[in-house]
Amino acid sequence: MSNTACACYHCGLAVPPDSDYTLSLEGQPQRFCCPGCLAVASAIIDGGLGSFYQFRSARSSRPGDHHIDFSIYDLDDVQQEFVDQLADGERQANLLLTGITCAACVWLIEKHLAQLPGVVAVRVNATTHRCLLRWRPAEGQLSELMRSLSDIGYEPLPATESQRQQLREKEDRSALMRLAVAGFGMMQVGMVAVGLYAGADADWQGYLRWISLIIATPVVFYSARPFFSAALRALRTRHLTMDVPVSIAIAGAFTASCWATVFGGGEVYFDSVSMFTFFLLLGRYLEMRARHRNGIDSDRLAQLLPVTAEVWRDEKWQAVPLKQVAVGDRVLVASGAIIPCDGTVLSGTSGVVETLLTGEPDAVIKGVGDTVIAGSTNTESSLQVEVSAVGRSTRLSAIERLVEQARQNKPRMAAIADTLAGYFVAAVLLVSLVVGAVWWQIDSSHAVWVVLSVLVVTCPCALSLASPTALTTAISWLRQQGLLVTGEHVLEGLPKVDRVIFDKTGTLTIGEPQVAQVLQPGGEPMDDARRAHLLAVCAALETGSRHPIARAFAPYASPMQAEDVRQFTARGVEGRVGECAYRLGKPAFAGQHNLPPQAQGQWLALSCDEQLCAWICLQDQLRPSAAPAVQALLARGIRVELLSGDDAREVARVAGQLGIIQWQADQSPDRKLAITEQYQQQGERVLMVGDGINDVPVLSGAFISVAMGGATDLAQTRADSVLLGCDLSLIPAAMRCAVMTRRVIRQNLGWALLYNLIALPAAAMGLIPPWAAAIGMSASSLIVVTNALRINRMRLPVADAPVADAPAAA
Repeated sequence: MSNTACACYHCGLAVPPDSDYTLSLEGQPQRFCCPGCLAVASAIIDGGLGSFYQFRSARSSRPGDHHIDFSIYDLDDVQQEFVDQLADGERQANLLLTGITCAACVWLIEKHLAQLPGVVAVRVNATTHRCLLRWRPAEGQLSELMRSLSDIGYEPLPATESQRQQLREKEDRSALMRLAVAGFGMMQVGMVAVGLYAGADADWQGYLRWISLIIATPVVFYSARPFFSAALRALRTRHLTMDVPVSIAIAGAFTASCWATVFGGGEVYFDSVSMFTFFLLLGRYLEMRARHRNGIDSDRLAQLLPVTAEVWRDEKWQAVPLKQVAVGDRVLVASGAIIPCDGTVLSGTSGVVETLLTGEPDAVIKGVGDTVIAGSTNTESSLQVEVSAVGRSTRLSAIERLVEQARQNKPRMAAIADTLAGYFVAAVLLVSLVVGAVWWQIDSSHAVWVVLSVLVVTCPCALSLASPTALTTAISWLRQQGLLVTGEHVLEGLPKVDRVIFDKTGTLTIGEPQVAQVLQPGGEPMDDARRAHLLAVCAALETGSRHPIARAFAPYASPMQAEDVRQFTARGVEGRVGECAYRLGKPAFAGQHNLPPQAQGQWLALSCDEQLCAWICLQDQLRPSAAPAVQALLARGIRVELLSGDDAREVARVAGQLGIIQWQADQSPDRKLAITEQYQQQGERVLMVGDGINDVPVLSGAFISVAMGGATDLAQTRADSVLLGCDLSLIPAAMRCAVMTRRVIRQNLGWALLYNLIALPAAAMGLIPPWAAAIGMSASSLIVVTNALRINRMRLPVADAPVADAPAAA
């Protein structure tokens, strides 16, 4: 056998002759030198990262047995699955964390990582157990950060879909097994306890106590193990979580019962220990199921994409794995199939449903030259699509990253609750000591179980879960409707909005202006040849621009090209075509100060060498959802204003059709920002809705900003939320959702505080037995989670129901 054949597939060291560590990789059996290398390879393959062995440039180091070699996650090819490149060389990893048991764990993880070199920001979601880790690679490697998480007991995993599903299944199996053991032990110890409480004589009493000890032991050392593990983690890092008092209660009661059984005398609490272990596990299991169900609903988009795609290769259509599809490939999408990537239609015409992306149920007709989005459904006939983006580069993936970022954001109320949870646990421990001392003087036989009740009955988990659970649910609901929330203050701020300011073109209107008239400088009609030539000049000047006005001239494109093109924000564009220097834009920009009186619309002036050559009138249609949205906002008592850079006549026409009294025309981006800031200095909270590069300053400066789904990438990144389907009626709907979310949070916080204020004194007075304390604690957290999930069932009234806008391509 050759040396290569005898080398460990992972680390390259010699495989001992008697070693039998093998694993099948890509259909071939591979040998390993030790169980550590086998475990690492299995983790890599099971995590969907088998490509690591293709991309690595050297053999991996040999790990300790049963430890993951986190250095594999430093490879760029591996990081493509779960790491995003950010500005200034920073990176952001999307991780799954195992071992999180309560909201206080979140605070512990964030504090621990924030102290490490290179870490810029850490956000952990207590509901989904997802972690967004932002760091500077030049100052620290991802493997070091992941290893530091593992060192404190929270095993990090890449947040790929396969990992999320595997983690859910693993958590579910483990929780059910522990719950089953605890339930069986509770029933058996309960039957034995009947004999103890019925007054068995001394001989039988000792026998029954030993039976209870034997049955309760697996309950404590197996079923209750997660409580002890989490408590030890917290104590090692000198932070308190709810698992600390729970573990003290279980361990203390079990130890006292063992002492009484072995040495005689005293009370035994095996039945109480088994019972409140079962109820605590039951509460956490039900909470976990609700969290998993919410997570599955949130991850639906990631599960949409097919596993394979039909790609034109070697002069024929071939089914290839989706991961092997590259930009530039030609993909065939059959009728009824899911579009696997972003791209441009090369041939065919069909209706495409983008409901799960935009919230709009109607199919949009797509033809040659139109763009399609990964995750949408082709409904009618087959399409051939040229791939422009795949995997994490698609719009679907970008949307999901923004959704996850929004879920990780912590509003002020949630951050305060998380901080208070640690102090709350410390107070519970102090109170339990005082209560134990008092009861020892009053009735020592009751002191132990009263202290157990005090330790178990209090529940800071409900306090910490009150806000993040409701916010996560609301963000998911809005996403399903077609509004992507990216700012952490949006849901808190929407109920406080006093004024909504709309842009016009691309916001209140569809954003597809069309050329309605082309007139001579004196206002007379122009002959067809001259008209076609000047429109071709305009198309050349606007080539490459993403402004809605530029799209109006796209149908008139010709081989003609413009040179020295310069864009002037909110004014126009200039450039040289042939020997002539042209300017196209607002009349003043082209040297004119009057408008032709013939018709309403948006008038542009085209000048050649500073001489006016044509008047061009553009007209745009109002969005069908604009009027219902404006009326719904006015009905809520919110002031509505229209700020536009267009001329006064066109702005007045649009404002009049929508019933907007306040409007201002000919406003530059700086003026829009100044007006918005002036309102906010007067105490108003302004929500700005805009589209395009011109609105970036005011979107950044407004209290809350909303970018249209067709807005430029820069406008969307500066906005706090994005209307994916351009449905303006979702703005008042979002306000209703925000009001309900605020009400649910207040209900949750009120319930958590009221429960603890009642339960703690009652337990201290000896009115609550340990098993009832366990039920109360579990029920408290479960009530908070269930109440938050009510947001998912919210229905829009007819006034706020989404109105499907006409397709932009129309």
